[in-house]
Amino acid sequence: MSKPIRIAKAMADAGLCSRREAERWIEAGRVVLNGKTLDTPAVTVTEADDIQVDGNPLQNKPDQPRIFLYNKPSGIICSASDPEGRPTVFEKLPKKLPRLILVGRLDLNSEGLLLLTTDGELAGTLMHPSTNLERTYKVRFRGDLTDAQIKELGEGITIEGIHFRPAKVNLLGTTRGGSNNWATVTITEGKNREIRRLFNHFGLQVNRLIRLQYGPFELGDLTTNALKEIDQATVNNFIATLK
Repeated sequence: MSKPIRIAKAMADAGLCSRREAERWIEAGRVVLNGKTLDTPAVTVTEADDIQVDGNPLQNKPDQPRIFLYNKPSGIICSASDPEGRPTVFEKLPKKLPRLILVGRLDLNSEGLLLLTTDGELAGTLMHPSTNLERTYKVRFRGDLTDAQIKELGEGITIEGIHFRPAKVNLLGTTRGGSNNWATVTITEGKNREIRRLFNHFGLQVNRLIRLQYGPFELGDLTTNALKEIDQATVNNFIATLK
């Protein structure tokens, strides 16, 4: 931080959170700069400034970003805390871990692969649509998806004025008894509840959603509630591909 930079970037560079999340924290009054609580992220800082987040001084970021994989079960939320008292991802993680930042989220009823990292800037990069990282899900749904609808999804679709990028859909078959169908769906953006909204557009109800892959990282045989760290060489090689 030898040159002045935006405070949200300084917080992300320190591995505290993504830039977007830093802006929300500032708006919530959680950041104090040189003794004054900030109410706007439109501020630049240098290493000479005293930055406090939740009463703690901003620390330098770790030397090397770390990435963890977690198999999220249905019924827990992707948040550090919940005012409704529902269980959270961070409550399920082992206690002796560095500060971790979620790379995107899965909603309450979704399950499967979550990425977490120690690096806020990396988290923001991994979530940004410009990286075009594929997210693959296994989807169980009620109803029938036609070839024409699959083609339409594959070309990109606009719903209520919101454009969704092309989604690759591969039908896997029906469940025992034939009341539900299974498919894999691959997207590259990850808008809020994107797959549920796409299927709902065709009158189809998604009743199970499991993320299998995020970029090159796969759920594999990771068991529910299990956490696994990616080896540092793999992380470094992956980051090199993003530059």
